[in-house]
Amino acid sequence: MKPILVFQTDFTYLEGAVSSMYGVVKTVDRELEIMDGTHELPQFDTWSASYRLYQSLPFWPKGTIYVSVVDPGVGTDRRACVALTESGHYVVTPDNGSLTHVKKLIGIKAVRQIDESVNRLRVGGDEEVAVFHGRDLFGYTAARLGSGIIDFEGVGPEYPVDEIVMHDMAEPEIGDGVVKGIFEIDDPNFGNLWTNIPTADFKKAGFAYGDKAFLTIEHNGEKVFEDSVLFHQSFGFVDKGEPLAYNNELTKVALAVSQGSFAKQYNIGYGPEWKVTFTKISN
Repeated sequence: MKPILVFQTDFTYLEGAVSSMYGVVKTVDRELEIMDGTHELPQFDTWSASYRLYQSLPFWPKGTIYVSVVDPGVGTDRRACVALTESGHYVVTPDNGSLTHVKKLIGIKAVRQIDESVNRLRVGGDEEVAVFHGRDLFGYTAARLGSGIIDFEGVGPEYPVDEIVMHDMAEPEIGDGVVKGIFEIDDPNFGNLWTNIPTADFKKAGFAYGDKAFLTIEHNGEKVFEDSVLFHQSFGFVDKGEPLAYNNELTKVALAVSQGSFAKQYNIGYGPEWKVTFTKISN
């Protein structure tokens, strides 16, 4: 059985880029199955590309080839690569920080730089296109790998996993009744904000479902939110419009407003400058 190809990009569907990538895949091998991750990643945001890989990759079958294209350095000397994860998946991507969460939280066994002399679609003869590697390099290489035309070694030369470009990742601070972290990412459709605090560590610090916690949010050192919130399993444990802390789909602590948007209601964003502190309130 041939592997599934899953694509995520910042291309949107407003023009023909996604269609062109898929056309290349089907030209290489019509039997290859293509699925969408998302094509609505924030423009040029390699951090979000990294997080969304971590969010969804583990739930695809072993052998799946994930193509991630957020590539502000397209056409420059940044590496184009294929990574083999410890979980047995492949990620075809520019090596520009997009592998950060996969490397740290899933693990990467090996990484190879794409050999463009072999694994590149030639468009325009001598005037090669330098601005659409999603089609000409990443999609094309993924299709060749998925079809069996090349194996992993056929991607190109291996290079050390330690050389993979990484974003800085903040670590939560876990204490007795006090936990500090950051908002790593958002849930853009519902306005929830996800912290970097594992729920298991939150519980080790003394928090349990049904507890109230005093929440402080700071942005660039300035307090922008202070209030008590309920910590529970899901949104229905508070009234409509009320905030809560909950255990999200990746078993990390997140903030939401029941049937509302925490991000919009309180004008909160995500990133290392957004710091959160939970302090246990004694019953």
